[in-house]
Amino acid sequence: MSNFYEERATMIAAGDLQEFVPFGRDHCKHHPNALNLQLRQLQPASELWSSDGAAGLVGSLQEVTIHEKQKESWQLRKGVSEIGEEVDYDEELYMAGNMVIWSKGSKSQALAVYKAFTVDSPVQQALWCDFIISQDKSDKDYSSDEVEKCICILQSSCINMHSIEGKDYIAPLPFQVANVWPTKYGLLFERSSSSCEVPPGPPREPLPTLFSMLHPLDEITPLICKSGSLFGSSRVQYVVDHAMKIVFLHTDPSIVMTYDTVQGLHSVWALRRVKTEEGNVVLKFSEQGGTPQNVATSSSLTAHLRSLSKGDSPVASPFQNYSIHSQSRSASSPSLHSRSPSISNMAALSRAHSPALGVYSFSGVQRFNLSSHNQSPKRHSFSHSPSSNSNGSFLAPETEPIVPELCIDHLWTETIARLRKKNSQASKVFITSDLCGQKFLCYLVESELQLRCIKFQASNDKAQLIFGSVTSIPAKDAAPVEKIDTMLVLESSGNLVLYTGVVRVGKVFIPGLPAPSLTMSNTMPRPSTPLDGVTTTNPLSKLLGSLDEVLVSPVPELRDSSKLHESLYTEDCTFQQLGTYIHSIRDPVRNRVTLELSNGSMVRITIPEIATSELVQTCLQAIKFILPKEIAVQMLVKWYSVHSAPGGPSDHSEWNLFVTCLMNMMGYNTDRLAWTRNFDFEGSLSPVIAPKKARPSETGSDDDWEYLLNSDYHQNVESHLLNRSLCLSPLEVSQMKDEDFSQNLSLDSSTLLFTHIPAIFFVLHLVYEELKLNTLMGEGVRSLVELLVQLARDLKLEPYVDHYYRDYPTLVRTTGQVCTIDQGQTGSMQYPSFFTPEPPSVYQWVSSCLKGEGVPPYPYLPGICERGRLVVLSIALYILGDESSLSDESSQYLSRISIAPQKPQAEQEESRLSFSHSTSVSSLAERLVVWMTNVGFTLRDLETLPFGIALPIRDAIYHCREQPASDWPEAVCLLIGRQDLSKQACEGNLPKGKSVLSSDVPSGTETEEEDDGMNDMNQEVMSLIWSEDLRVQDVRRLLQSAHPVRVNVVQYPELSDHEFIEEKENRLLQLCQRTMALPVGRGMFTLFSYHPVPTEPLPIPKLNLTGRAPPRNTTVDLNSGNIDVPPNMTSWASFHNGVAAGLKIAPASQIDSAWIVYNKPKHAELANEYAGFLMALGLNGHLTKLATLNIHDYLTKGHEMTSIGLLLGVAAAKLGTMDMSVTRLLSIHIPALLPPTSTELDVPHNVQVAAVVGIGLVYQGTAHRHTAEVLLAEIGRPPGPEMEYCTDRESYSLAAGLALGMVCLGHGSNLIGMSDLNVPEQLYQYMVGGHRRFQAGMHREKHKSPSYQIKEGDTINVDVTCPGATLALAMIYLKTNNRSIADWLRAPDTMYLLDFVKPEFLLLRTLARCLILWDDILPNSKWVDSNVPQIIRENSISLSEIELPCSEDLNLETLSQAHVYIIAGACLSLGFRFAGSENLSAFNCLHKFAKDFMTYLSAPNASVTGPYNLETCLSVVLLSLAMVMAGSGNLKVLQLCRFLHMKTGGEMNYGFHLAHHMALGLLFLGGGRYSLSTSNSSIAALLCALYPHFPAHSTDNRYHLQALRHLYVLAAEPRLLVPVDVDTNMPCYALLEVTYKGTQWYEQTKEELMAPTLLPELHLLKQIKVKGPRYWELLIDLSKGTQHLKSILSKDGVLYVKLRAGQLSYKEDPMGWQSLLAQTVANRNSEARAFKPETISTFTSDPALLSFAEYFCKPTVNVGQELLDLFSSVLYECVTQETPEMLPAYIAMDQAVRRLGRREMSETSDLWQIKLVLEFFSSRSHQERLQNQPKRGLFMNSEFLPVVKCTIDNTLDQWLQAGGDRCVHAYLSGQPCEESQLSMLACFLVYHSVPAPQHLPSIGLEGSTSFAELLFRFKQLKMPVRALLRLAPLLLGNPQPMVM
Repeated sequence: MSNFYEERATMIAAGDLQEFVPFGRDHCKHHPNALNLQLRQLQPASELWSSDGAAGLVGSLQEVTIHEKQKESWQLRKGVSEIGEEVDYDEELYMAGNMVIWSKGSKSQALAVYKAFTVDSPVQQALWCDFIISQDKSDKDYSSDEVEKCICILQSSCINMHSIEGKDYIAPLPFQVANVWPTKYGLLFERSSSSCEVPPGPPREPLPTLFSMLHPLDEITPLICKSGSLFGSSRVQYVVDHAMKIVFLHTDPSIVMTYDTVQGLHSVWALRRVKTEEGNVVLKFSEQGGTPQNVATSSSLTAHLRSLSKGDSPVASPFQNYSIHSQSRSASSPSLHSRSPSISNMAALSRAHSPALGVYSFSGVQRFNLSSHNQSPKRHSFSHSPSSNSNGSFLAPETEPIVPELCIDHLWTETIARLRKKNSQASKVFITSDLCGQKFLCYLVESELQLRCIKFQASNDKAQLIFGSVTSIPAKDAAPVEKIDTMLVLESSGNLVLYTGVVRVGKVFIPGLPAPSLTMSNTMPRPSTPLDGVTTTNPLSKLLGSLDEVLVSPVPELRDSSKLHESLYTEDCTFQQLGTYIHSIRDPVRNRVTLELSNGSMVRITIPEIATSELVQTCLQAIKFILPKEIAVQMLVKWYSVHSAPGGPSDHSEWNLFVTCLMNMMGYNTDRLAWTRNFDFEGSLSPVIAPKKARPSETGSDDDWEYLLNSDYHQNVESHLLNRSLCLSPLEVSQMKDEDFSQNLSLDSSTLLFTHIPAIFFVLHLVYEELKLNTLMGEGVRSLVELLVQLARDLKLEPYVDHYYRDYPTLVRTTGQVCTIDQGQTGSMQYPSFFTPEPPSVYQWVSSCLKGEGVPPYPYLPGICERGRLVVLSIALYILGDESSLSDESSQYLSRISIAPQKPQAEQEESRLSFSHSTSVSSLAERLVVWMTNVGFTLRDLETLPFGIALPIRDAIYHCREQPASDWPEAVCLLIGRQDLSKQACEGNLPKGKSVLSSDVPSGTETEEEDDGMNDMNQEVMSLIWSEDLRVQDVRRLLQSAHPVRVNVVQYPELSDHEFIEEKENRLLQLCQRTMALPVGRGMFTLFSYHPVPTEPLPIPKLNLTGRAPPRNTTVDLNSGNIDVPPNMTSWASFHNGVAAGLKIAPASQIDSAWIVYNKPKHAELANEYAGFLMALGLNGHLTKLATLNIHDYLTKGHEMTSIGLLLGVAAAKLGTMDMSVTRLLSIHIPALLPPTSTELDVPHNVQVAAVVGIGLVYQGTAHRHTAEVLLAEIGRPPGPEMEYCTDRESYSLAAGLALGMVCLGHGSNLIGMSDLNVPEQLYQYMVGGHRRFQAGMHREKHKSPSYQIKEGDTINVDVTCPGATLALAMIYLKTNNRSIADWLRAPDTMYLLDFVKPEFLLLRTLARCLILWDDILPNSKWVDSNVPQIIRENSISLSEIELPCSEDLNLETLSQAHVYIIAGACLSLGFRFAGSENLSAFNCLHKFAKDFMTYLSAPNASVTGPYNLETCLSVVLLSLAMVMAGSGNLKVLQLCRFLHMKTGGEMNYGFHLAHHMALGLLFLGGGRYSLSTSNSSIAALLCALYPHFPAHSTDNRYHLQALRHLYVLAAEPRLLVPVDVDTNMPCYALLEVTYKGTQWYEQTKEELMAPTLLPELHLLKQIKVKGPRYWELLIDLSKGTQHLKSILSKDGVLYVKLRAGQLSYKEDPMGWQSLLAQTVANRNSEARAFKPETISTFTSDPALLSFAEYFCKPTVNVGQELLDLFSSVLYECVTQETPEMLPAYIAMDQAVRRLGRREMSETSDLWQIKLVLEFFSSRSHQERLQNQPKRGLFMNSEFLPVVKCTIDNTLDQWLQAGGDRCVHAYLSGQPCEESQLSMLACFLVYHSVPAPQHLPSIGLEGSTSFAELLFRFKQLKMPVRALLRLAPLLLGNPQPMVM
């Protein structure tokens, strides 16, 4: 900037001066720690940090030692919000002494401490760092990784890292760290080296100096560097150079800047992850490649890194133990090491000081105490110190090498041109970009007072950075101002100057600080200041006189400008006061920066933004885009200096200032231009004169006076009251006439932007078109149009002027002031290649598309005209049906404007684009909607589009809303207005946690007695599922075990009191059998219904075994000692109680190891409950969180129950994983899995059983050979000699069988690699008996000697082995339909054979056979009976007969028992086959058999069969029934269960009660939310849980371990779908249509269900649909995969639904009668006017519509009846057609038509919109859509549009007849017409698409004689025939228009 006037003009005013004190400093004083105490002992600390005047501060600082001052430091950064939205505040990290304080705050938000940390030793450095938590370490998918945000605090011996989530890490440091840097990948450490010389020693490789740590838990690894040599080969090596210091590190781009202290050069490196081959090169580097730098070879480096410092005392010898801690560099020799005595043995130190590290410190420290080995023999003389051996013994001789993780690539080094001083290291480095986005790396070399800037850019393939040349700027300090792409530079003179890149913008003026040039010598003469050649040599007193004028800020100080300000002016001006110049700049954040003043105080200032109004920002962006970079920077610099001058513009006048500035730069003289001359810049009385072209003459001229008189300021003064009171006579203003102006207005062609006027004009026109697409920018469009018209006139672009006239007829006069541009200069203007003589118009473009005419591509500015691009592409896709339009190279529709000169585009061939039929409409609409959300288009954007343009998009949205896909992302669903779907999508992304439906009743609300363990059920959903009756309360009553039971015994007269008490207690004992059986059922009922509070233990309801006897309600207790109570009677009951409580916990709950341990009870008698609780946690998957240590702890206690619960729980949690650690855990408890020589462990029998089943669970379905082999042998394990394995053998054998079945589950005959085991044959032998085979394998030793107690001989004891073998066969061949195996399992069909089989085993065989022949099971009684062999069927007695038929050879008892057991087995298999299906025929069949068994029980000859057998069969059938109806709460089954609940006497023992209440629990599984699955693993689990032999009493585990009853959980799956109304967030009813896939039994069928309902199993379904008419339809397609639906079901099955307008929910209106009103009115449109606005509330809950009805549809004073009717019918239309968003469009159209009728159209945009709406409905694409889908109602009411169209036609025709024709004629012939008609003329031209006059002469208007000829000639102008009819009379010379 050559001349000084400009220099003076470009002062930039900084705003918001605030005193700055780091917030942490104040907080530090009050924070409790040791530091304050030290501070207080210094002189009065209150003064030290006080802010009450600079003098006090300086004084106190002098007394404090320098050392104290250095203790504090801080850094600021831009605020980072958690969620990712834009926030604007500072975050400060302050460190002092041992404290680090992190605070946040800004102007608008008070400062607050976010976290404060105190550590043990002084903080050396604190920083923010983001660590990547990722599995994959490659560079590629960096973006997708999770990031852990941490604060790192460096101390001398370790580094602490605290993550925001609250994790703390401590890493010990194996060396002394000079510096830590945060990188994109993790931390970078610089090892410190001391400067003292090292005595020469044996040569050795140097050790690395840079290390990285990618995660707090990772190792610290050395960095490698890759530097290209001259000949292109590159070398990879460790970074070992001590002279290399890092001075700067940036994360994006990821670069490092280093300084070489020896050569004095800076270099830049790229930091990236190591490629594997590079790592290998470094590790393999062999001895021979000794490079000049002595590259560390792998063998020795690894040795160095590994060797633990052997504890030599540091002073032993300076030669022996050189450590890494201090290294220096001498030019000749490789670096040597010496150990500094300051740190003693680091390993010992870090171990001693960090107890938290545990084992970790060893690995880290040993590997890294880089003390070097040297091989001199002297070394060994010192190794006898005692500590050396102990330390050394920790280390394995050779560990694997440390692999480097980060690498630096060399990019750039300074040239060695000039001689450098030694200490020219950069003191500050930053990256800045200039206003045009070019990036610079700037580094400040303080010793030379230079800021060096290197321009750099990414290469074309983005792979590397290319650095350019260096520019130096003289500077003392500098800082970037990111937000406005500039930087502040502090010059050595003390001036603060703003630069953008390397271009100077101007000085920064700080109101409240003295201008520095007064106090320091200023070399530049400043002719215009009052202090003409004053320099500092003058005496100060002279200066002071003139200071007042300069020092006081010209901006009136309205704000309280802080104490600092007062202290500068109010006190006497002593020299010290004047000397407060700016000393340095620090802490830049966005556009805020802190200045340090020389007196020690600091102020924070804000640099103003480039532009505040959106309009100016957009225009600047567009102009910047189009100009060459250098010119763009100059233009922006000029604008910035004008805009930010002291006392700059307020927002409202920013536009005026912009226009003036821009036109001045184009060469206009704005003072002379009529419309810019009267701009008022401030809107207040302070005259700020627009920056004029500065003239060299200072005398002024008359123009100035004229200017002043014409200014608004002058008029304001004249009308001022003061003026009248002083009687000042008004001045005569010489009115300048327009003519005077027009004579001498010419453009100055020497100005900056003159040559670019056409380009600027064109981009501003595009901005104008863009803003027209935003209804909120109307004001801006009107402002812009004035500028554009002026430019268009001067460039003589008639079509553009005409275009603007048509848009804004009242603003654009046909004539106006024109500035002449000399012909000679026109040539120097560059018309860019993209300039079109025809104005591009987005409305016109859309209109042509709708009419199906060909269209040229629409020009667009990338990044600026995004709306235009969006509209063009969506129209191309949706109206033209061109699917390729959305791909990137869509040049067919858009021409992208770029600065690079293009070849002139060939004439666009205008192909007539027809609507292609290739794709279905819905998919076009879908593609459009999905694409729009991908580019970030939202509903709010849609609302600001003009309604005509938005109509096609709304149409697409309407189509999508009807039939959306269920898996669309959230944003799409929001756009189409389906909140139900968007909420679903949103919930889907949330982590599993508390769902909407979980009941929030805190568990403590009810009293203790009340807690029966069922309080947490979700009443809301259950009351919807079972709304008609109180069955849930009934179930709760039946299953509660926390209240005393009622003992009702009648005292007969002959009973003594004592006997009566015994009688009562015996009765109570009977009832307690039932009470103890209840918890299993309760566990099923409350399954997964509760989310525990992590701070409270889980409430376990008490098992209450007391009773109350009426009438006096006396307590009856079993412990009175009157009767014998079995010992340990309650132990299993409490176990079940614990399981039931634990199963309430939902799998999604947040639970950790600590909470599980926290629940451990204090009393020993509750241990059984806790054991059950542990098992439950395993079943719901939480036990995996329990630490191994705790598991070990529980098992060593040797409590039998705890071991059982824990082993089963852990196994269930690791189902089918073959987890090794769990396998080891289980194997210890199974002698067979231990090696034969191992010690015999005394494991309780039941624990062995549990462990065996656990093995089955862990290896489920894996067909693991060894496991299968052991389990097969264990089924027939013989009893041992010393009474081992003699009791309860049955349950062990059964467990082994079940486990074997699970391991080989469903594998059938393809058991790979097991053919030699002969599994099926061996099982068959176990089942039917025979000789025991010779035991193969390692366990044969154990079975040599037979048992002394049990004489089994060498045959198999079938009674023991049969059940296990039978079920194993069933599971191995499950669903395989293998006939040959199934035939083994047939029931025997001769009497002789029947006698050999226990009747009970027939049940199992029948069950097994049916499970194998899965597909043959049919749900009818005929099939059930078909399982009974003929001999039984023929001879079986019907139990109801009175006398028994006698027969010799038939044993009736055997026959009838066999009969009932076979029937029960078949029923049970039916239950498995249809489990959870609610199959009606299965239900009826089973219900019939249940009823039959009930009658058999009471039959006279039941004794033949035996009541016990009948009860067993009844229980089995009941369980089958409950399985089929699982979760459904069926009433008939509930009645059966309730009846059996009441039976307590006779045969009813504990086991039968257990079965009945399990049936009840299954019936209400999980409160109706869960059902059973029929997958293989579910069937296996159910076989374990429902094994049809029930315990005789509560401690009976002989045949089947009771704990296995709970494995049903593994078969339960959530299948309840609960519709939740998205508006009220309440569950509701909705109609579902479920489509089944076709199978061999039935075709594809549809079924209607009323949700909430249990769905059938998902693999059976094809799709699920929420049906109308009440709710919006919703389709979940399962053919694409069931994952989506599964995730919905697992989150409590919440499916969001949305009521349609005018509909009521099923709860409010069950029959749908209230909504019928809508149907009748809709069918008879004549009645639409009778629609009362009051009734709207029944149709919609949308508050906007309700208030519209309230205010606009009820009669008021100022609204006419006709308008009311219109509004009512429009509202009615919108509500019933479900298009409330069309309401604004209706009203806008109506208003526009009314305005046109009143002739008040000042702008034609509304008319354009109506025209586009009409064209859309008549467009071909729309017509074709209607033909394809006739049922879709028209988007807008068919009656409304014709009326609108007709009204507009009439209005315009009347105007034509009333003299408008002359006006049109004048326009067409290019003559001026009267002002009053202009707006109607524009409406006529727009509406009828009349071409501009320039196009008419080409076709020759005159001389046409007939209409036909006209038609022919106008064909090429594409003018509609309707319009031509109106123009024909004018053109044919007949003055009367033909009105149709």
